[in-house]
Amino acid sequence: MTQVAVARPPFDPAIADALTTRAADVVTTLRPDEITALRERAQPPVLADVAAEAGLELTWHEAPGPGGGTVRVALLRPPVDHAVPVLLHLHGGGLVVGTVSDDVAAAAQVAPGWAVASVEYRLAPEHPYPAAVEDAYAALTWLVGDADVLGLDPTCVVVEGISAGGGLAAALALLVRDRGGPALAGQLLVCPMLDDRNETASGHQMAGVGSWDRTANATAWAAYLGDRAGGTGTPPYAAAARAADLRGLPPAFVDVGSAETFRDECVAYAARLWADGGDAELHVWPGGCHGFDGLVPDAPVSRDARLARARWLARLRERVTAPDLT
Repeated sequence: MTQVAVARPPFDPAIADALTTRAADVVTTLRPDEITALRERAQPPVLADVAAEAGLELTWHEAPGPGGGTVRVALLRPPVDHAVPVLLHLHGGGLVVGTVSDDVAAAAQVAPGWAVASVEYRLAPEHPYPAAVEDAYAALTWLVGDADVLGLDPTCVVVEGISAGGGLAAALALLVRDRGGPALAGQLLVCPMLDDRNETASGHQMAGVGSWDRTANATAWAAYLGDRAGGTGTPPYAAAARAADLRGLPPAFVDVGSAETFRDECVAYAARLWADGGDAELHVWPGGCHGFDGLVPDAPVSRDARLARARWLARLRERVTAPDLT
């Protein structure tokens, strides 16, 4: 029997070229026995260099963490004498890899004049759910509680993350709402990992191609959730797509590539935010693979994506600081 070729959205030419010529830099699939090797070959940026290039001052902090432990937080702050808004940054890596230094440069680039607080949350499978989201919650609570000392504006804290970090950011927003925790001004979700069921049409469509396919996704969710992954008992604070009610959440920015595993779950999440009366801005970038703007930062579509994020943050900041005329 002749197999019918799977129809897929085309990759942007620059992205397609990078996927071919830089295959060693791309994680298409991932099995559980490959997690350790992936960690070992990672080369995270030097955060002091990232801070210097962005014109920010770097300080390290130990926030009180869950169970009497601590959560390490890197704070990159503009050298000014007034309080500044802050991105609470959660790095990517499928919940199983990544470091506090990852993706910070991209966060700083879209938020000029803001501080970036990057959280060194615990990784699975050594630290399964709820370790990562509880670490993020602890970091947020500390950040807002010590905002005066740190020179931060506690009324303008936006949680931000890429991939797994984007999923954690969405989960954190739900946890804050339901616990009555420190108020978030917004949630910036970049190609977020939202749904442990791993059964979307885009996941099947992009299997085995591009970056981070559904096999890699299944490996990550199983590491974080164990036997619960894909089942009926997943809490929304693990996978935000599982939340029954998305009312009362802060404004959201959601972006994703058209040619990636997470496309459909991101579109569905934005649609549910609107259906529940929420404020959401959605971008589906044509030809984008998962994490495309990190892979090919100079591609026109990558520049457009970063500009859209920066403009959303600027508008959000204006709304937070606008005088109340009621």
